[in-house]
Amino acid sequence: MARNHGFITDVDLRSRENNLDHRTKEIDRERLIVRRGQPFSILLQCSKSLPRGHCLEVVLHLGKKDEVIIKVLKERGAGDRWWFNQQEVQDEILLTLHSPADAIIGQYHLVVLLMSPDGRILEKTDKIGFHLLFNPWCKDDVVYLPDESLLQEYIMNEDGVIYMGVWDVIRSIPWNYGQFEDYVMDICFEVLDNSKAALKNSKMDIECRSDPIYVSRMITAMVNANDDRGVLYGRWKEPYSDGIPPHRWTGSVPILQKWKRDGIKAVKYGQCWVFAGVACTVLRCLGIPTRLITNFSSAHDVDGNLLIELELDEKYELLHRSDRGDSKWNFHCWVESWMRRNDLPKGNDGWQVLDPTPQELSDGEFCCGPCPVTSIKQGNLGVKYDARFIYAEVNADILYWLVKRDGQRQKFRVDQSDVGLNISTKSVYGNYREDLTLQYKYPEGSREEREAYEKAGRQARELTNERAESGQLQLSIKHAKPVFGTDFDVIIEVKNDGAKNATAELTMLAMAVTYNSLHQGECHRQTHSVTVPAHQTHKEVLRLRYDNYANCVSEHHLIRVKAFLVAPGENKPLMTVANIPLSRPDLLIKVPGKAVVRKQVTAYISFTNPLPVPLKGGVFTVEGAGLLNDTQIHVNGAVQPGEMVSVKFSFLPRRTGVRKLLVDFDSDKLKDVKGVATMVVHKRYYL
Repeated sequence: MARNHGFITDVDLRSRENNLDHRTKEIDRERLIVRRGQPFSILLQCSKSLPRGHCLEVVLHLGKKDEVIIKVLKERGAGDRWWFNQQEVQDEILLTLHSPADAIIGQYHLVVLLMSPDGRILEKTDKIGFHLLFNPWCKDDVVYLPDESLLQEYIMNEDGVIYMGVWDVIRSIPWNYGQFEDYVMDICFEVLDNSKAALKNSKMDIECRSDPIYVSRMITAMVNANDDRGVLYGRWKEPYSDGIPPHRWTGSVPILQKWKRDGIKAVKYGQCWVFAGVACTVLRCLGIPTRLITNFSSAHDVDGNLLIELELDEKYELLHRSDRGDSKWNFHCWVESWMRRNDLPKGNDGWQVLDPTPQELSDGEFCCGPCPVTSIKQGNLGVKYDARFIYAEVNADILYWLVKRDGQRQKFRVDQSDVGLNISTKSVYGNYREDLTLQYKYPEGSREEREAYEKAGRQARELTNERAESGQLQLSIKHAKPVFGTDFDVIIEVKNDGAKNATAELTMLAMAVTYNSLHQGECHRQTHSVTVPAHQTHKEVLRLRYDNYANCVSEHHLIRVKAFLVAPGENKPLMTVANIPLSRPDLLIKVPGKAVVRKQVTAYISFTNPLPVPLKGGVFTVEGAGLLNDTQIHVNGAVQPGEMVSVKFSFLPRRTGVRKLLVDFDSDKLKDVKGVATMVVHKRYYL
């Protein structure tokens, strides 16, 4: 509302009606928030009818210093201009404003002018603020997505599922995007305002904000804090003592709020799924359809040769020449956003890869994308942006070298189908996994796959795709699904398909690693000679005890077992690898009774310590979009082995609908224990 004592006495922005029409009422009901390419109406209260010959004009201001000023036309002009029409009923005037489908997004200030017949300004209102967002419901907007079920997921859903683990044992965690929580939208625009481009030339930056290609690329740069005023610092190994460990976050909102609260200061710490989660929140909030992607067995190719080269010494330990070398991650997360690519040849519209995790420089910035998923599938690597790097993440070959003491290198294995597996996202139909692998690559071995490889310039390797077999011997690893805190067995099988008995030297290594393959320490190693009769299988049992792995296992609870087999007279070892995730207990969450908005609800959380040691420093972190801000509940004293710990807490649900309550438990010996409860918050009825 804006009041005046002249001709225009009051301005009603009709925020509730407009926000409902523009699908923004979840963001705010009091402030006006609308989407481009769709009209909205405001109501002027006047002291009298509009005098004959007088007229109204509308002017829009953008930027903290009014860097961009737009005069709104009085009649429909070309489709790329703002225009308005008016309806007068006695002492009220209804102004309907029409924004173009390619309007700049951001915070606008609107001024209504009363003009005399000779063109003088007789009166003007105070500046009236409103926000304009992208509009994926508008067919002329380049982010238009013509499927309501997809829009309900990729714009409107505040609750997500992130897939992680290893390609053959996939697990998921819940994530609270919270894009409609109070003032999250304001923080999203503040993220854009603090980009290098905005600080260097704010007028040019504002004018570019009509383009989702520009905006989404800025977001990938600003979610990480590597070379700007970005939101999150990345860290991939302990200690995290001067910040929050990445695995403790359960949603984006506390991260964005902390960045803002601390005075535009980067939050410590994130890893790939945290960066991707925050980017997804910002992009959905601004109106760009976005989904979070997990690529299992993801390659990080630093030199752009589409080849991951890994070197082992004579003890079969990985040689890391530097932290910037090639690597293969168990999984890596990015996001995809939906948009037309009018800057590219036909066929590149649709889902675009955007990766906010700081990995490699792109045009001098730590950003990545947008890159059309179709260009990755077709092997078109000349396409903007960063197609070569993303193609390698899902398609690179892995070449293994054995490095002798004298520095000589020997190739001993190439894997051509171990990268880019089970590419996953949350289904629009519920909390289960949708596989997107065939969106990124043709089926292994198909003619189309070979053509895409050739187009990408991927060279045929000197070694064929060798599995763990050589002549008559084959090597494999089998394991159950072990629970963190228990002792468990891993079985290494040596199979002899030949007609003669075979003798070979078998080396078995067990080590703790992070999800991005940083070595945390060796848990177990043994080497001995094995003899396998013809047409039989020899089984070797490797027992891994909690006492052996507890001190070196990372917060990702991952054990990597490698087996190497060298037959007499052979100079190349056979190798096989298994990544074994250790599962954690589930948290039990109960929310009894009927939940009603703004009425106190009590929730109960419990879990049992599965470890043979006490847990100290226990803390539960609870949050939920529309339910409550992130809240920490500390556990008093130690939790003994086998002991159940229970806590209860109360909160006032803020918004109606189906809501998710997310819980994380952390302690000194047991970390990253997650739980989620679904609850329905009902409207409050007054008698």
